[in-house]
Amino acid sequence: MSRQSIFSNVKGDLSAGLVVFLIAVPLCLGIALASGAPLFSGMIAGIVGGLVIGSLSGSQLSVSGPAAGLTAVVLTAVTKFGVFEVFLLAVVIGGVIQLALGLLKAGIVANYFPSNVIKGMLTAIGIIIILKQLPHAFGYDADSEGDFAFIQVDGDNSITALLSTLNHIHLGATLITIVSVLIILYWNKIPKVNVVPAPLVAVLTGVGLNMLFIATGSVLAVAPSHLVNLPVASDFNSFIGQFTLPDFSAITNKEVWVVGATIAIVASIETLLNLEATDKLDPMKRHSPPNRELQAQGIGNIISGMLGGLPVTSVIVRSSANINSGARTKLSAISHGALLLVCAALIPTLLNKIPLATLAAVLLVTGYKLCKISIFKEMFKNGKYQWIPFVVTVVAIVFTDLLIGISLGMAVSVIAILRGNIRSSYFFRKEKYKAGESIILELAQEVSFLNKASILLTLDHMPENSTVVIDGSKTTYIDFDVLETIREFKEVKAVQKNITVIITGFKEQYKLANTENISPEQQEKIASGHVHTITGNHEQLLKELQLN
Repeated sequence: MSRQSIFSNVKGDLSAGLVVFLIAVPLCLGIALASGAPLFSGMIAGIVGGLVIGSLSGSQLSVSGPAAGLTAVVLTAVTKFGVFEVFLLAVVIGGVIQLALGLLKAGIVANYFPSNVIKGMLTAIGIIIILKQLPHAFGYDADSEGDFAFIQVDGDNSITALLSTLNHIHLGATLITIVSVLIILYWNKIPKVNVVPAPLVAVLTGVGLNMLFIATGSVLAVAPSHLVNLPVASDFNSFIGQFTLPDFSAITNKEVWVVGATIAIVASIETLLNLEATDKLDPMKRHSPPNRELQAQGIGNIISGMLGGLPVTSVIVRSSANINSGARTKLSAISHGALLLVCAALIPTLLNKIPLATLAAVLLVTGYKLCKISIFKEMFKNGKYQWIPFVVTVVAIVFTDLLIGISLGMAVSVIAILRGNIRSSYFFRKEKYKAGESIILELAQEVSFLNKASILLTLDHMPENSTVVIDGSKTTYIDFDVLETIREFKEVKAVQKNITVIITGFKEQYKLANTENISPEQQEKIASGHVHTITGNHEQLLKELQLN
């Protein structure tokens, strides 16, 4: 498959970039507020996430910006240091560590995230978006935008905040939300006018309705506290003055290095998780290189820290909104960063007229698409070893936070797998390989998601124009992730490399069709050959394939 041009979907990408920009403004400001940092530092992080990381990333759809998952780390560090410029140095150090991790190819850890946990994460994020945006949709803004933690800064939690909302419903904000949701759902069904993005129409309508309420002195007018609140510079010098350099005199402070390392670790894990999740949502099923992503994130955090911005990660809320809005290339992420920069500099007053209710409507629709009932039904059909870790992940993330939820989901997946002996995942069998000969992968009795990385590496290094036989006749259990890996190799990667794939011995329950009409010559090759046990050592594996 040839590399897709950044200009192959200009109309769709620019439209999606506009939607992500509208969502990003209050999220950038809200995360900065929740972090105890200057509001403009959130905007700087969003600008860098779009322009710098968007350009350097290998992902076509991931959108980066200030992350809610780092809010507690930032708030604690800013409070401890007392000087924001010292914290900025920690951001730069974190970026340097991330860049080093990418160069050391630490991104391979992404191959060990099971899909049931990733899907659980996406579903949980959808639920959290809905829980967090419903108060804003009804005009109750006690919790700032960008706070995705279950326990809120104001003492409430995501559930009690909804109950509190019942006592603070604002009819004007509610009306704007309802109208905005209807526009988002039905605008594209209207011929000719649907060339204008529905979320943009919803935002303009929300602004127009509120201005009408204000002009008529209606009680439906929403207060300034319910509008976007972007810092407004009095002149160009004031705007430039919002960018801040780190305090390099604190380079010998051990605490700064500890905070920098913490930022690097948390940001890297969140980025890899979100990258994997974004690839799951990609309609074109592309794979984003994790090591390149760590390098891009590292460079992004170095630049963000140098300019006075918050730490940056790949962010699934903006990434999922990006995909739902029709993005296909990284032009959308880059354009959203450009819009953040231009609009923050030139028209902040206009942006400050946008009601949070209309942006809540955009996010509510995005959240619903992530956690539809059909996703729960699909996971239930895949059996208890997919269903149980999925549910645990969803519940844990909603009631704690992203990293704790993922950790619990992973732990449950491992416990489910370790109920029996974990054996070698497959045997790689061949005579001295020559072009045109068959290569046989014989799967062992039990194949868990822990074996996914080594099997993925093997399949990715299969020579072009070869014949690959994958034999599952001895298996009693194959993990769902491994089946997906084999299916993707057969349907996508093998086609690109002109590899003939023969599937044999797979049970009906695996839902992976065996190849019919295997020739006598191919049957003979399956039954013969010297057996090599592959234990997951990558160097040995490449040596066996004679490709190193």
